Amino acid sequence: MPEGGYGWVIVASCSMIMFFTSGGTYSWGIMQARLAAESIAPNSTLAFIGSLCISFVAFGAILMSRLIRWMGARNAGFVSCFLIGAGQILSSVSVKNVGGLFVTNGIIVGLGTSMSFMLCSTLPSQYFKRKRGLANGAVFGASGIGGAVLSVAQNYLIDSLGVAWTFRIIGLSIWALTFPACYFLKDRLRRATATIEWSLFLDPRFVMLALGSAIGTFPLLVPPFFLPLYTDSLGLAASVGSILLAVFNVSSALGRISFGALCDVCGPITSLSLALIVGALSLLAIWPVSSSLAPLVVFTILNGFGNGGFFSTIPSVVAHMYGPIRVTTVFSMVLTGWAAGYLLGAPVAGWLLDAYGGSGAGIVAYRPAMYYAGSLTVGSAGFILGVRTLMTKRRLFTFA
Repeated sequence: MPEGGYGWVIVASCSMIMFFTSGGTYSWGIMQARLAAESIAPNSTLAFIGSLCISFVAFGAILMSRLIRWMGARNAGFVSCFLIGAGQILSSVSVKNVGGLFVTNGIIVGLGTSMSFMLCSTLPSQYFKRKRGLANGAVFGASGIGGAVLSVAQNYLIDSLGVAWTFRIIGLSIWALTFPACYFLKDRLRRATATIEWSLFLDPRFVMLALGSAIGTFPLLVPPFFLPLYTDSLGLAASVGSILLAVFNVSSALGRISFGALCDVCGPITSLSLALIVGALSLLAIWPVSSSLAPLVVFTILNGFGNGGFFSTIPSVVAHMYGPIRVTTVFSMVLTGWAAGYLLGAPVAGWLLDAYGGSGAGIVAYRPAMYYAGSLTVGSAGFILGVRTLMTKRRLFTFA
C-alpha cells in the first residue's frame, strides 16, 4: 500500500469538501441564535433543524455507501457538493418559514452532507496505512477550520447583509470552491458493497464500539449549538458568541489533527478513549462553573479539542479493527447507529433548557443540559475502554 503520493491530493480535496460539509454543521449555532432572536421558532426547534441535517450522515450511511460505489468518488463528490450548496441557497427564501428550513437546510443539505461525509471519511484509508491516522486527522481537521471561518463569516455577513443573503453567499461559495476539488477525487481500490454483516453483532468488540460511539454522538452538538445562546445569557455581545464558536472549531480542528496523529503513535482506540475523557471532564467540571468569560474560554478549547478527536479517530478505529477493505461496510454500520444521537442530542438539551426556564433564566437553566451531555460522554468512554480491553485480550490470546 502506498504511503502518500496521490494520497495527499486526495487529502487536500477531501479537506476542502469537509471544510464546508462538517464546517457548515458546526456553524449552525450562529444561524440558530439569530433566528431565535427573531422569534422564528423556539431554541429546541431550531436546534432540531441542525440535528436533522447531520442525522442524515447516520440515516443514509449504507445507502450513500452504495451510491458512492455505483457513481465513483468523483461523481459522488459533485452530487454531494451540489446538494449542500443548493440547500443553502434555497434556505434564503425560507428564513421566515421554519418548515421550509427543515426541508432546505435539514433535508437537502443533510443528503449532501451524508454523501460527502461517507466519501471523505473512507477515501483516504485507501491510500494510507501507517499514516492513516494523520491523513484522516487532516481531513477532519479541515471541518473544524471550516466551522471557525464560517462562524465568523456568517456573523459578519448577517450583520452586514442579513440572514437571507448570508445563506446565498455561503451556498455560492460552496459551489465555487468544492467543485474544483471534486475533480481530483478517485478511488484507488474497488469499494466493497456496503451491506449489513449480521455476524458482526456476535462480535462483542463491534457491539461495544457501536454502542459507545452511538452514545457519544448525543452530546457532541450540544456545545456548538448552544454556545452563542449561553454567551447571551451571560450578558455578552453576540460577536463574543461567534468568536467563541470560532475558537471551538479551531480547537476542534487541532483536536482532529492531533488525535489523528496520536492514532499512529499509541493506537486509534486509545486515542478515541482519551478524546472522550477530555470531553467528559470539560462538560462536567468546567462548563457548569463557567459564569464568566475566562472559564468559558477554557471549556470551549478543551471541549472542542476532545470533540474533534472523536470524529477523526473513529474511521481509524474501524480500519484498525477490520481492515481497509471492510472499512466501508463496518463504518456505515457504525454510522447508522449514530442516528438517534445526531437527531435528538441537541434538541434534548434544548428541551431541558426550556423546561428549566429557557435561555432567559440565566446559566442555572443550562446546567441540566450540561450534566446530561457530560454523563453520556462518560458512558461512551466506558464502552470504548471496554473495546480496548477486548482487543488487548484478543492479541494476548492470539500470540499465546
